[in-house]
Amino acid sequence: MGGPHAAALVLPSAGPDPIPLATALAAVLGYARGRRPLFFRSPSVPQGRWVQVLAYPLDRFDGQPPESADGPTDRDVLLAEGLHGRLDPAAWSAVRARLAAVWPLTASALEHAGGRAFWELPDDEFSVLAEPGTVGAALRSLAEGPDARHVVAALHHRHPALVPLLDGVTRRQLWGHLHEGDSGPEAVVHRELVANAGAFAVLETATATLLGRSLTRLRLHDVLLWLSGSLRMTHAVAVGRALAADSEQGLEALLPA
Repeated sequence: MGGPHAAALVLPSAGPDPIPLATALAAVLGYARGRRPLFFRSPSVPQGRWVQVLAYPLDRFDGQPPESADGPTDRDVLLAEGLHGRLDPAAWSAVRARLAAVWPLTASALEHAGGRAFWELPDDEFSVLAEPGTVGAALRSLAEGPDARHVVAALHHRHPALVPLLDGVTRRQLWGHLHEGDSGPEAVVHRELVANAGAFAVLETATATLLGRSLTRLRLHDVLLWLSGSLRMTHAVAVGRALAADSEQGLEALLPA
């Protein structure tokens, strides 16, 4: 499973059936480029008109350049809002304060990882038996609090190869697959990335070619898991295949035979 020429992703958290790589690539394309109709009124067109807007937030989030400041900034919160939606003033202040509070813990996790990506870390980093001081323990702490999904999104944007992008939808998908001793749902993500290393490497390359933009396998896993858990997988795949057909760019051609 997950060898160098794997033709499918085996992701129990996303469902019981393997996901063919061509299907996964179509889903990512649909997530990146899919549009939906929105009726929009403006001062110049008070009667309103229909416009096509992006259906999913990849451009608002992944498409934005990373923040370069050494410490947390207001822009980190704005980027998280681009993925998860606007915060009211009290919640905005709470997320901003939480980012400042966990910044040293994030730095400690980065130092402990030693430049390794999430999927390159050993299994012990996601076991309670190896705590304290593991990356898994740090990630569990980062995800605490009422507005944790915005905090985690901001940190993922800063460190897309180390901090998993989890929210309520994806966490619920992962909980049922926890093993005894796991430090948290991040352990499930780690197992699935390691087990499907070859397939994800192919998907990373094909996605970068198709979109002209690199997405880490950590983010690709999140996209597929979220689409599945939110019941949007069928829509994203259909949109992706239609976009590929319109551009005369076959998805299978981007994948190894």
